[in-house]
Amino acid sequence: QVQLVESGGGLVQAGGSLRLSCEVSGSIFTINYWGWYRQAPGKQREMVAVRVSGGASNYEDSVKDRFTIGRDNAKNTVYLTMSDLKPEDTAVYYCVAGNPSTCWDWNGYDAWGQGTQVTVSS
Repeated sequence: QVQLVESGGGLVQAGGSLRLSCEVSGSIFTINYWGWYRQAPGKQREMVAVRVSGGASNYEDSVKDRFTIGRDNAKNTVYLTMSDLKPEDTAVYYCVAGNPSTCWDWNGYDAWGQGTQVTVSS
């Protein structure tokens, strides 16, 4: 099993930046997909950024060129660096890990973090 613990959320003004961190522990070598989902009140959860081991990263269209997913293998940590934040980025952000059929298959992720709130004020 894999355990995920997020940190780094908070309140920021529009145009600001935040970096989310996800500390990973457990059977990490079984996992091929790492990433971030988010869910805003009254909306469906959506894929934000997912990285495939040994492959490319995928981003939701609205965050391309603003968000970057990264991973520090030495620290077993996955990051989401967010810049030029907008009020519509306000949501609970979840770190995810697993082997789904595609990065958009949220039901295919085996592990979810507890979530961290990101609030962007206008």
